Amino acid sequence: MQVTHTIAELRQALAERGRPAFVPTMGNLHAGHISLVHEAKRHGAVTVASIFVNRLQFLPTEDFDSYPRTWEGDCAQLQAAGCDILFAPREKDLYPEPQLFKVQPDPALADILEGEFRPGFFTGVCTVVMKLFSCVFASTGGGAAIFGWKDYQQLMVIRRMVAQFALPIEIIGCPTARADDGLALSSRNGYLSAAERQQAMALSQALKALAAAARNAPANLPELETQAMQSLRALGWEPDYLTVRQRHNLLAPAEGELASAPLVALGAARLGSTRLIDNLEF
Repeated sequence: MQVTHTIAELRQALAERGRPAFVPTMGNLHAGHISLVHEAKRHGAVTVASIFVNRLQFLPTEDFDSYPRTWEGDCAQLQAAGCDILFAPREKDLYPEPQLFKVQPDPALADILEGEFRPGFFTGVCTVVMKLFSCVFASTGGGAAIFGWKDYQQLMVIRRMVAQFALPIEIIGCPTARADDGLALSSRNGYLSAAERQQAMALSQALKALAAAARNAPANLPELETQAMQSLRALGWEPDYLTVRQRHNLLAPAEGELASAPLVALGAARLGSTRLIDNLEF
């Protein structure tokens, strides 16, 4: 695996290597990330991963400085998975001057759910993803980029961004990797205490129960969502939202759509000091 730090080094490494398949990460890798690398190998001639903790998508009160950095372990996992090129820019490499030009996503999609509770989050995500896409694909004529479904809204925002800017990039979504008890794998799971880890699967269980209730008794979805939030609060969680939305635009479904339309249940909740997200298509 070739490790590159500057954009020039990356582009030189990609020269004449064919179509890249790209997996952007913030490091602290787990089996979910590695499954994306394996998927990437099916979609390109050269597999590229990036590790960059993006300051622009963290609120001032969030964990940018304490976000886990596990460089040696990350490199070992990527090499074992067959990654060809690792792009690990320093902040001065990706942002050599303050990033004053930013990508502003559609508020109708980006200011709801995660965007409501983390204002500006998707502007930071879109800006860094656009810049990473430029680093990887500008000299290759396009390729594929691989993302997980756990960050469901993020995947939708990135798909829309690629379509709006007519980027020659195929966005490929992969199913959420889960622990045996159903907990979605996340870099932030490492923040959980042993006791919290035993309770953490309650979020996915609450989403399953909400989805079933929405299909079986769709008369009053807001009440069902409130009950789902109360059930988590009773277990010591602090939920931001548990909700059912239409898959294609994340808007609330009409009552008549609850019986058969393609829907997704999404949730975000804090257990102790750790904020977890999850979703379930149904």
